[in-house]
Amino acid sequence: MARDDGSAGSRERILAAAAAMLAEDVTTRLSVRAVAARAGVSTGSLRFHFPTQRALQDAVLARIYDQIFPDDPIHDRSLPARDRLVSCLRQVLAPAGVGEQARAAWGAAYQTFIAPEQTAEVRAAYRAVEREGGRRVEYWLTVLADEGALPREDHTRRVRFLLTVLQGLSIERALPAEDSILKSETETLYLAVDCILNAPTA
Repeated sequence: MARDDGSAGSRERILAAAAAMLAEDVTTRLSVRAVAARAGVSTGSLRFHFPTQRALQDAVLARIYDQIFPDDPIHDRSLPARDRLVSCLRQVLAPAGVGEQARAAWGAAYQTFIAPEQTAEVRAAYRAVEREGGRRVEYWLTVLADEGALPREDHTRRVRFLLTVLQGLSIERALPAEDSILKSETETLYLAVDCILNAPTA
């Protein structure tokens, strides 16, 4: 019988259950019934905390990102905006590693998102991961805009540009590379950040 105390504790159980399901299989569809059963709560309780599947998926991915990146350098105002943004972007690259670790990460991504049939579940899983990555980058740009380092406007194009740069760099880490990959990666990150910070307003 499902436990359901209707408290904040049930919300935590739901998030923990959904995160465990994604850890087991990133393409898992976080259905209301499956997550509620895993968390030991009623479907009504889950809907109370997360009215839509997207709300649940966004919340659990935000939780995962917060655990991966607990110390966000974007708030360290002792450093210039460009250095802080580069540090944040480098955090995104860090979990993929380099060399063998990066190849394993890209192999897993290929098997999860590219090799299988492009079902609705596969597309939804990829969009959720991409959306959460975009949310992080947009947050960093919003912080900088609040400080006056960027114009206060829609950052969609900037986010897309930075995500594309990060994706290219993560692939480069998996490919045979020269010993100076860290140097070239740093130069690329600074070039991308300078393009963002110095771009004229649209």
